[in-house]
Amino acid sequence: MAISFNSTREPETASLNTTPRGSRLHIAIFGRRNAGKSSLINALTNQRIAIVSDVPGTTTDPVYKSMEILPLGPVVIIDTAGIDDVGELGSLRVEKAMGVLAKTDIVLLVVDPEKGVGAYERDLIRRAEGVPVLGVVNKIDRYPDAANENWSERLGIPVVAVSALTGQGIEKLKQELIARAPRDWTAPTIVGDLISPGDTVVLVVPIDLAAPKGRLILPQVQTIRDILDHDAMALVVKERELKKALAGLKQPPRLVITDSQAFLKVAADTPPHVPLTSFSILFARYKGDLPALAAGALAVDDLKPGDRVLIAEACTHHRVEDDIGTVKIPRWLRQRVGGALEFKWVSGMELPADLADYKLVIHCGACMINRREMLHRLMQARSAGVPVVNYGVLIAHIHGILKRALEPFPAARQIIEEGEGL
Repeated sequence: MAISFNSTREPETASLNTTPRGSRLHIAIFGRRNAGKSSLINALTNQRIAIVSDVPGTTTDPVYKSMEILPLGPVVIIDTAGIDDVGELGSLRVEKAMGVLAKTDIVLLVVDPEKGVGAYERDLIRRAEGVPVLGVVNKIDRYPDAANENWSERLGIPVVAVSALTGQGIEKLKQELIARAPRDWTAPTIVGDLISPGDTVVLVVPIDLAAPKGRLILPQVQTIRDILDHDAMALVVKERELKKALAGLKQPPRLVITDSQAFLKVAADTPPHVPLTSFSILFARYKGDLPALAAGALAVDDLKPGDRVLIAEACTHHRVEDDIGTVKIPRWLRQRVGGALEFKWVSGMELPADLADYKLVIHCGACMINRREMLHRLMQARSAGVPVVNYGVLIAHIHGILKRALEPFPAARQIIEEGEGL
């Protein structure tokens, strides 16, 4: 059964309409213990979200809260442990807090007027190089003279004076957040720049053991929404219905997008003159650096038996019998190199420190992390001298159809052609 979507019908409210964390602007709040970081979050959200206490070290692990700040839109506020935490456990908390910088789009550095500024604040600003930092002098209800001090000159960053307790200065802080948010914090669109109003896009969505019961996976949902937002039409089919669906269209579709695992059948059933790509390749561009991932695909050809390969996923999920990351990709790679490879699997928010020990990193589609963190991961691998490829790009390369799948993206396709000596 095919499902058609167009942009003329009002969508029903459902959990799938909630903007996922990976597509939200990430705002991290740093400061010394008891500077009022958690109170500031409560003031920004106008809710009691974070636990507030006079006991130092109340916040331990980073705490994430999704909310809306208009006109910034959907954001994630991240509360962190005090940057002056002490002891062995405190040092671990500080390092975990600093790790948040890898996924942060804006830093709020909260200053307690009683403690002033010193090495802790300057170290945080140094570590946040490349990320906009906005200073927040808190507790001006208790220290009113602090609002008149030249904190910007002392810190070398813009500063807003607020009282998280009374709300004074909070609206100005929101205005500064809006003014200083990175303009390119996310890619502008998933697929909208490839299509025009009135176009038809066919999406091939296999329904198998890996498909969640009763719903579509997040990249599929987001792609459908992006098509509708650009006044085009989405025709959703299973792989067995694609040929019939294409034959029933009066005009060829502008684009066919498939799940990577159905690449071979979809490529066979899609006429050569119709552009074809995958959800994973679209998200490689939307969330990361598609040319870099295309270059990583070429590194597959250099693998030899015994090489170490890291397979990284940004989230944990239920494993099915023929799981893509733990079963299918390892099997395809072993067949390709003609021998055994040493695989390691990691999931969650951090890559291992021994990246240089691997010949290749294979990453998931990154639908659950933001673009900044994915780019940070690519930079980590690049610094270690290790190529990175994602699931969709890898699968297309293994099946010999990567050049076709990259046809809508000339810069990435050129890398493949140059690597093949064309």
